[in-house]
Amino acid sequence: MLLLPACASTGGGFSLTEAVRRLLLVATENAFARLTAPGGFWDEQVARIGLGDVLGSRGDVLGRILTSQAFKDRLEERFATFAIDASFRAAPVVTDAIRVIGFENALALVRGGPSAASDYLRQEVGSALLDAVVPELGEALRISRDPLLGQALAALTGVDVSGVADRFGRQIDDAIWGEIAREEAAIRADPEATRDPLLIGVFGLGSRV
Repeated sequence: MLLLPACASTGGGFSLTEAVRRLLLVATENAFARLTAPGGFWDEQVARIGLGDVLGSRGDVLGRILTSQAFKDRLEERFATFAIDASFRAAPVVTDAIRVIGFENALALVRGGPSAASDYLRQEVGSALLDAVVPELGEALRISRDPLLGQALAALTGVDVSGVADRFGRQIDDAIWGEIAREEAAIRADPEATRDPLLIGVFGLGSRV
């Protein structure tokens, strides 16, 4: 058990600051595992992002260009691959922030709502995750040798690749933080499932926090 005298703690000696940090680390680890698992959350949600949403109003042109459903499926699969690659680059941004971030009022985060800690973390991280993801997406779009993607982008006269990357990056950003929040809520609802003594002690039914 980690005991940090300088941090806010419970009567039982549990470090609330360390508990919040541990909560976010476990939630983030679970979130990225689910996001990138074959057939998991990422495939169900991000891989099905409408191309019209990603490409803006020009995305509607695809409805006339892509007459084959198989063609469209291949294109969306390619975008999903970019998203998964970006998520691997995003993970260290989040986990590194958790390790060094200060939690000025850990007790409030412990007693907060289902996603209080992840909401706080997202605010502290700011645009760092997007800053890491968007340039990589833009480069992937520019250098992609997938003929299907190249044909679709070429058909969209005047398409702004950096703009596509930015809009797609924001979709990824929302998906990542949404999943971290869901994992945090799950841990709060059933801390015993983590088998982590610190999380059980602070967030369990017997806690006096």
